[in-house]
Amino acid sequence: MTFRLDGRNALVTGASRGIGRGIAVAFAQAGADVAISARDEAKLAEVAAEIEALGRNAVVVPADVLDGDAVRGAVDAAAAGLGGLDILVNNAGGNSFSSPLSAMRFSGWQKTFSLNVESIVHASQAAFPYLSQVDSSAVINVSSVASLAGTPFMAHYGAAKAAVTSLTKTMAIEWAHAGVRVNSLLPGWIETDLTDFLRDAEATEEALLARVPMLRWGQVHEISEPAVFLASDASSFMTGQQLVVDGGLSVMP
Repeated sequence: MTFRLDGRNALVTGASRGIGRGIAVAFAQAGADVAISARDEAKLAEVAAEIEALGRNAVVVPADVLDGDAVRGAVDAAAAGLGGLDILVNNAGGNSFSSPLSAMRFSGWQKTFSLNVESIVHASQAAFPYLSQVDSSAVINVSSVASLAGTPFMAHYGAAKAAVTSLTKTMAIEWAHAGVRVNSLLPGWIETDLTDFLRDAEATEEALLARVPMLRWGQVHEISEPAVFLASDASSFMTGQQLVVDGGLSVMP
């Protein structure tokens, strides 16, 4: 029963598709009421319908995580709509380009850090007053295996996700006194619409999977179910940690 989330209120950012959507629905399946945030209101409405079909409450709070004020407003709206906040999943993030560092425009570097790191700071600062009011609360920062090694042509993304790891550890130390656990979840190659372009090129896909000992793509549920673990009392003595779910990619020499 410790893997259940009955009576918990969760906010998931980047919840309109992919991993974020999967986590939001998995939380509802585990018994939580869920606030969902992203830019696309139409897709959020679809996710909300999925959550409500499971008998749970859904609150839609659209926001662009590049806008700090909008993020803080979304957190407040989520807490108001749910009647409190027990769980925050900072899932919004990503990468839209590749470039050698020597030729990278600094604006691209800045936008990547704003999307993947600063958005977490805005959401987490806004959520802390709510999280600290409950007996047991949890923050999950979605990072990436890109944070664990060098990332040629994606220095901006690897560095941003490494910053998420460092931020997670510091948050865990600073917030433990308030009963707030903070951990990071590090997916490897997961089959979502964001990685469709990699599967479209057979040679590219083969090269990627050759580095994965399990020789396959991860599925969304293989990330959302570990997220339920991190949010639940099953991980009650776990904070400041990195949970890597990558089919063995990160242990390859």
